[in-house]
Amino acid sequence: MGFSLLAYFLLSMTGFVLFRKRQSHHLQPRWLRPLHYIVGWLMVSLVLLLLFIGIVGTFGHFGSLGHSGHLIAGLSVVFLVFLSACSSTLIRPERDWARAIHVGTNIALLVGFTWVSWTGWEVVQKYLP
Repeated sequence: MGFSLLAYFLLSMTGFVLFRKRQSHHLQPRWLRPLHYIVGWLMVSLVLLLLFIGIVGTFGHFGSLGHSGHLIAGLSVVFLVFLSACSSTLIRPERDWARAIHVGTNIALLVGFTWVSWTGWEVVQKYLP
């Protein structure tokens, strides 16, 4: 989870720099946009890995899913990450709505990561003696 949060932080920083450069009509460094995409796909991969680990671990330990709000929080984060990734592929100068969806989803993702971290901590407490 820590790597996903680190990826989210890096994406917010690189996204903010991309936004500032676009608003001020300055040229962006050539490496910035590819870095943003690479870290974004890394975050998608990490979230899928966490989903897989969570489902397999919970099912293996309890025999079923849905023992806490963590499942709903986790699925919400997975949905938001995929919505953000999909909307990013649609961003073009003539499609300002796609950028608005991407940015809005990423703001909602901050709430989602907070929620999944909180409920995850509650789940971890069940495993600790």
